[in-house]
Amino acid sequence: MSLPHVPTVTLGNGTAIPQLGFGVFQVPDDETAAAVTHALEAGYRSVDTAAIYGNEAGVGRALAASGLAREELYVTTKLWNADQGYDSTLRAFDDSLAKLGLDHVDLYLIHWPAPARDLYVDTWRAIEKLVTDGRVRTAGVSNFQPAHLERLLDSSDLVPAVNQIELHPALQQRELRELHAVHGIVTEAWSPLAQGAVLADPVLTALARRHPAHPTRHPLRHHPSERGSGAIPSASSPRPPSGSPPSPPPTASRSRWAW
Repeated sequence: MSLPHVPTVTLGNGTAIPQLGFGVFQVPDDETAAAVTHALEAGYRSVDTAAIYGNEAGVGRALAASGLAREELYVTTKLWNADQGYDSTLRAFDDSLAKLGLDHVDLYLIHWPAPARDLYVDTWRAIEKLVTDGRVRTAGVSNFQPAHLERLLDSSDLVPAVNQIELHPALQQRELRELHAVHGIVTEAWSPLAQGAVLADPVLTALARRHPAHPTRHPLRHHPSERGSGAIPSASSPRPPSGSPPSPPPTASRSRWAW
């Protein structure tokens, strides 16, 4: 089965990210090329990886073999904590780009603020340079809390387009999402199913019985459209879901969601 047309979410810098993506968290590098190839054949065009996942090279092999034009693809990767700092960020990005076999990435995230190292402001300056040089189309962060974001905003004119955070019905992060809304930052949720824990919630299981659907559908749809953005799920299985809007298949263990 192939995916239906996948809509996009417009980020604060005017670029658009597909609402449905394919994530490779916990996929071994030697299995990644096959997994991404299957996903691309199914219709996915957004692929999410990270330096710490150890599988950027596998993603790159699949992209190179796909025959798809670069402009058809949306590639996200992330900088790991040990590589924070101005010069080390630039070196780490070069390494990620070489493994991916690309001349730019569409979205580059600081994976964690790592406040004990106190390097994320210098790291952000390096990412600003990468954006200016055209090697990163869109810059964002992951797992940043309000104090981390406010410090970045005070030190730079470049506003993170995205903050990818843990977000699910049991952890709604309202204060952080309110700050995002003020500054036009898109919230992306990782683990919106709390790694499956929410599926045992009695309210959700009752909803699944009352409105027949796989239990994953209800927590993934609990962001109503009136919140102003769409879903960006990312699953480790390329099997496309049915229905509209798209959401991860029941095997998905990790996804991201724009609120």
